[in-house]
Amino acid sequence: MERVLLLTHTDVDGLLPKATFETLNAVQTAVEGLDQAHFTIGIIGRDVQEAANRLAGFGAECIWGVSGPEFEHSRYATDASAAETICRKAEATLVLAPATSRLARILPGVAYRLGGRIDTHATEVAVANGVVRIERWCYRQRMEVRMHRTHRPWIITTDPGSLKPRRSRPGSVQIEFLSVETPEVYRRTKTIGVDDPPEDEQTIRSEASLLFVAGAGWTKPQDDGKVHAKRAEGIILDFLKKSRASLGCSKSLVDIRRDGQPVLSFLTHMNQVGQTGSTPRHPKGLATCCHGEEPHVVGWRFIDERRAINLEANCGWAQGKADVLYVADAFEVMAKVNQLLKEESEAPARADAFEDAPLKECVGAR
Repeated sequence: MERVLLLTHTDVDGLLPKATFETLNAVQTAVEGLDQAHFTIGIIGRDVQEAANRLAGFGAECIWGVSGPEFEHSRYATDASAAETICRKAEATLVLAPATSRLARILPGVAYRLGGRIDTHATEVAVANGVVRIERWCYRQRMEVRMHRTHRPWIITTDPGSLKPRRSRPGSVQIEFLSVETPEVYRRTKTIGVDDPPEDEQTIRSEASLLFVAGAGWTKPQDDGKVHAKRAEGIILDFLKKSRASLGCSKSLVDIRRDGQPVLSFLTHMNQVGQTGSTPRHPKGLATCCHGEEPHVVGWRFIDERRAINLEANCGWAQGKADVLYVADAFEVMAKVNQLLKEESEAPARADAFEDAPLKECVGAR
């Protein structure tokens, strides 16, 4: 008989991360597919009552809580002790948790303390013939692996964005609070503040509805034979500011810095997507000046809707890799899009409000 535990935490604002409700989808799948499975929830945070109330309608037999000022911020020593205490109290055999930065850094250690095993980056959880199985991607998302384990306890972390989130079911619930010993030596690491870049300088937005990818074509000679890197910077940053999209780029675009060629100053390898970069998850993606060959497409594996702008009608995006290819000059198209977004009555414009109309007014779709 499996004892399934959903382990999560609150953010500084006291709310649950969105990824919690995605992991809850996997938990519900496991519980519904297993015979007589016990389902409990564990929450770590400064004040977990409001978070627990949002999970009241999912049928958990018990909600365990570890709370207090020392659990407000991420800290390995206190978080690991809290997670270990919850897992032992729940007698969990199967622990599912969202792969947030806070949990991802502690759960391997927690698995060792429990004498268990851990598998990370799960993108799907299923049950077949009473056996829990997971799917994950390996080798830069080029290989799909299906696996199961007989060893217990088994800790599984699910990649944010890979599962559809369950809707919150608010209610009122009684929490069973657990006491965790936190010696002073555990509390030596203290969070004194968070230093974030100005919002307009932030280009990586994991929660954005649109991923905008810039390719090396932005820094290549244009029709007049000249490179217009500064103009490209202005167009791209203006679009990001108005749409609140997340910015990605191809490897070639960040690598040309070493060749002494003109570059986009705000790009780093952190923005890189593809076989040698990250594999983001956004509902929509728009690639510009990018040829769309397989290494780039690997980075788009989890993008629901793919579109591209390229002057070459036979580029890689046209070979069945993009849902829509706009054959046009990206400079002209994105300048027009920025103009139309500026004219929108709603301010600020959001990536989730990005519609096809601006592009359709500029170019025909293939």
